[in-house]
Order: sequence, then C-alpha cells, then structure tokens
Amino acid sequence: MPIHKAECIILNKYNFRETSLIINFYSREFGKISGLLKGARADSQKFASPLETFSHNDIVFYKKTSGSLHLVSQCDLKDNFNGIRTHIPKVGQASIMMELLDSIMPQEDKNEEIFELALSCLKEIALNNNSEKITTIFKIKLLSLSGFKPHLDSCVICQNKIMDVSRFSLSLGGLVCNRCTVKDPSSRSIFRGTIASILHIERNDLKNNLNLGLNPQIKKELDLILNSFLNFHLGKDLKSQKIVNRISEQSVALSNI
Repeated sequence: MPIHKAECIILNKYNFRETSLIINFYSREFGKISGLLKGARADSQKFASPLETFSHNDIVFYKKTSGSLHLVSQCDLKDNFNGIRTHIPKVGQASIMMELLDSIMPQEDKNEEIFELALSCLKEIALNNNSEKITTIFKIKLLSLSGFKPHLDSCVICQNKIMDVSRFSLSLGGLVCNRCTVKDPSSRSIFRGTIASILHIERNDLKNNLNLGLNPQIKKELDLILNSFLNFHLGKDLKSQKIVNRISEQSVALSNI
C-alpha cells in the first residue's frame, strides 16, 4: 500500500471495535477520505492530536488500492480551534459546516478551493462573534464551488431573464418566472435582495463577504431558502442544523419569560 501525507479537517468519527476509531477527513490533497486509526481509543497518546471534530491536522496514511477505508498511522494536530470549543453557538455552526461537507462532497474528489473555504471559515468563527453569518456564507460558497448551487441568473425552465416578481422552486432548483410557475405551483416568492445577496456571496471571497450587510428580513429568508434547498436535494434534514435551531428557539423563549 502506498504511503501518503495529507492536510485534513476532521468531519466526524465513529468507534470501531473495542479500541479503534474510523474518522472521516476532508483533505486538501484528496478531498474526503475515511481512515482507520487502530488503537486510538485504547492509547490516548498514540496520536499527537485529540482527534476532535473540526480540528485541523496533518496525517500520514496507507492508501488501499481496493476499498475506501485507509489505515492512518500518524495524526499531528495543527489547530484545535479552542476559540470555537468554548462557545456552544460556535460549536453548533462549525458542526453544521462539517455535516455539510460530509453530505455534499463525494469520496476522494479533490477540491482545494473547498478545503481553503472550510479552513478559512473555521478560523473566522474562532475569532468572530458573528458565526451564523459565516456559516451562511459557507453554505452559499460550498454550493457554488461544488456545482450544487441553485439557478438564480434566469428562469430555470425557459432561461429567460426575470424582470418581474421572482419565485423560487425547491424541486426545480432555482428561480421561475411568472409564465413557468405552472411547472411548480409550490414555488415561493423571494426578495430581490435575497437573490442579490446570494449572487454577491458566490462571486466574492470570504473577506469581502464578511463586510456584506444583511438586514434581518433578508437573513431570515436566506436561512429559510438555503436550509430548505439543502434538505430537499440531500433528501434529509441536517441533524446539526436541527439542534442549532432548537437551541435558538429555547433561547428566544427564555428571553421572553
């Protein structure tokens, strides 16, 4: 088996047998890879990393020529993002990012832009109090870079520019004009400001997007559109998003008491 090195972010991990772990990584060099870390639970000192979700590590692994589970022999911590782990809301947003990467990205499909996006967003969340905005930017950029983005430049059916009221179709994956709404009667209206915000985020880098102002109405619709789009096309609800939403609802309820 050939030996490889990779710079990775840990997406998630699972217990394997009595002493080992299976970890899904998102790497700069190989995209999403799965690794078996033998004895990681039996000996906490075996790997020079706490092996925590969304930590940044360098790994050495033996790449199997058949099968997708590779043997990891070394895992060295680069950044554990402790600035995230001490704040529950930040942990929630980072967890959403990791679940999205795992759900959207295919196995061993290299995409350095997406790796850099994820790493940059984690660094910003660690330093920034506006972690929800960073996650919104991450969702839009991830969809764009992975080729999974909604169609917003014109009507998804007839391809004509939309000059009047816009509607968004989850099932068709984009905007529909008034003439084409019969193709999806369940399509919903969408603010022009929401469309403009998504297109701006798609076309600009993270630093530029952090300066983008989002009024509460646009932010609320962005979250609704993005989460509905993701849930529909992934065929499932994101567990981390549901937990974050529940915590947010409980916080609002307590504040109103």
